[in-house]
Amino acid sequence: MRNPSSLKREFLKKWMMGLEIYTTSNKNMTVTQRKNAIKLSADLALASSRNCATRWSQALIAATSVDDGSRLVADVLLGRTINPKISRIMWSSGKIVKRSRRVQRMRRKWKKPAAELIARKLVRRRRKVLRGLVPGGEFMDEISLIEETLDYISALQAQVDVMRCLATAYIASSS
Repeated sequence: MRNPSSLKREFLKKWMMGLEIYTTSNKNMTVTQRKNAIKLSADLALASSRNCATRWSQALIAATSVDDGSRLVADVLLGRTINPKISRIMWSSGKIVKRSRRVQRMRRKWKKPAAELIARKLVRRRRKVLRGLVPGGEFMDEISLIEETLDYISALQAQVDVMRCLATAYIASSS
């Protein structure tokens, strides 16, 4: 994992670049458009500060690079071109593997003690929730999911810290 202070600096730099691109491309934004621009640029900055080294960052970039405005921001922040069609094909192939594993599991049913069945059901339910929270998590195995979740949490914590610092600086400068 990376040093949190360097991650925060990288995130702040890329977030400001993304916001600058959004504001120069559209001068008269509504409040909703401005809110979406802030969120998209923050997500892209967070993912690009990890240099697309993690699956969650790749999934986040693929999910936000749908329209032309966010694709432009992603291209600038990453310094390269991203083709969302290719990344969608990569993620959809994971569904096929997932289905084949499910069929194999159904064939291997056997009787287990009730406590073990309940525990497995709870773990399965929590794993499903976690896969929904981590970008790209629905296509990861359990170990990768845990590793990516830990990395995603540290990146989100850095993002919150930077945003908190900016908010306190803004409040201090306005009063």
